[in-house]
Amino acid sequence: MKLKIGTYLPNFAYGEDGIDHRARLRRWIVRAEELGLDSIWVTDHLLRARDMYAMAWLEPMSTLCFAASITERVLLGPGVLLLPLRNPAILAKEVATLQALSNGRFIFGVGTGHYPPELEATGAKISERGRRTDEVLELVRRLVGGETVTHDGSFFRLNEVTIEPSPAPLPVWVAGGSQIAHRDSVERPVMHANVARRIARSDGWFSRPSATPEQVADDWRLLQPFIGEAGRDPSEIEIAHGQWLHLTEERDPVRARTIQHEAAVKIVGRSRARELLEQSYLFGTLDEVLEGCRRRADIGVQHLIIHPYTDDPDQLELWGRDLLPRLRELDVGTPSL
Repeated sequence: MKLKIGTYLPNFAYGEDGIDHRARLRRWIVRAEELGLDSIWVTDHLLRARDMYAMAWLEPMSTLCFAASITERVLLGPGVLLLPLRNPAILAKEVATLQALSNGRFIFGVGTGHYPPELEATGAKISERGRRTDEVLELVRRLVGGETVTHDGSFFRLNEVTIEPSPAPLPVWVAGGSQIAHRDSVERPVMHANVARRIARSDGWFSRPSATPEQVADDWRLLQPFIGEAGRDPSEIEIAHGQWLHLTEERDPVRARTIQHEAAVKIVGRSRARELLEQSYLFGTLDEVLEGCRRRADIGVQHLIIHPYTDDPDQLELWGRDLLPRLRELDVGTPSL
């Protein structure tokens, strides 16, 4: 199996700076499909998560509708949608609409979120995010699957609710896992058992972008009992992994990293130390970046999704010229169980 490759969109909520960022976003979407990328993803944050980022993002489902209208082949999804912030009936309508407008190309990437102000702004609490995630996910699955739903749960009540158009296909990819332990990490560096159960019932797993290849491999082994408990075959779950990258033509490793950190700080800010960013994400020369991608493919990552720090179209063209042809040559290894 060859490695699949996707891109996160640079759908940053830019201010007025004299650049037509809408045109750049449109060009990124169209060009990504022209370059043969397998998928397009968007980040979801209602507010600027200041413990991780210096920027906010455009609303994800609206952005995906925009992408669906100007593409024909590429898969589309949120990577990932923060379910505790959502009303399940409204969300099910949005998902069914996106499946209709994209002709079935939508993947439902979901997660719990981590930033308390976002949860509080929508009437939720950080302590209930896992339970809210499970309830929303169950209801969306049933509603998009064509059921008329009556439900009296911990957070939501529905009385004979039917969402149309439905039924619609709903592949679900769930985020979660361990990450590098560091004073600047915003969450505990381990996979929670409830997250593992959620992943085991899904069609795909988003391993943490801030996890090393070794941690992704360890998490996959940890997931096996949960997958067995759910009566699933591990081969039914696609392993995806996102990675931030600013590609440079610079051949000197030190100068390459200087350029990359200058690009990174504009988006992720200074809340995380430089060494943590370099441990977590792709840095260095083209050869070093390729080695980082190869290590992830070797341990079983099937779908590598690259997140840019800029919407400058020259960055995507550089990917297309120097990076993508070599990534397509990578074989996916068999995950160790």
